[in-house]
Amino acid sequence: MPLVSTALPLGTVAPNFALLDTVSDQLVSLQDVASNKATVIMFLCNHCPYVQHILEELVQVAKDYQQKGVSFVGISSNDAVNYPQDGPQQMREVAKELGFSFPYLYDQTQQVARTYQAVCTPEFYVFDRNMRLAYHGQFDDARPKSEVPVTGRDLRQALDALLAGQSVSTDQKPGIGCGIKWKTPLAEAG
Repeated sequence: MPLVSTALPLGTVAPNFALLDTVSDQLVSLQDVASNKATVIMFLCNHCPYVQHILEELVQVAKDYQQKGVSFVGISSNDAVNYPQDGPQQMREVAKELGFSFPYLYDQTQQVARTYQAVCTPEFYVFDRNMRLAYHGQFDDARPKSEVPVTGRDLRQALDALLAGQSVSTDQKPGIGCGIKWKTPLAEAG
């Protein structure tokens, strides 16, 4: 059953992070990817059919808007022990195969996902030039096994508004997808 993203309040300042980029093997921080136009932080993973359904168009949207000064970063927070297809090596392979033009970071401790209150993949956060949350929601209305074409409409509309110096509509549909695969807490000894 798909999960729906929670409502991180609009206007929230982007929480800092520093995570390993699975492609470059470099540590990438929020400051490294922040743009003075708009910054898109995406919670993704490899195995989720909702992510797989939009990935090709997502790569295209990123390339289209990076040319306009928007920055993108993907983060996977899934438990790679129980979901090895979401591990760093597999993330690197997917990023190279699909030609990601953005860092694909691994949130091994899952702390970044918790800080952003992310609950599903895919989940999109768009921060304005002041790194305040302007959009938190879905890519578009397309879903696996639906007839709706994958266009990235919702994300594109948010970015177009910011690039035009306008406010993003507060009528935002939440992200829908697979729940983030949280690590099982260790049983307490005793």
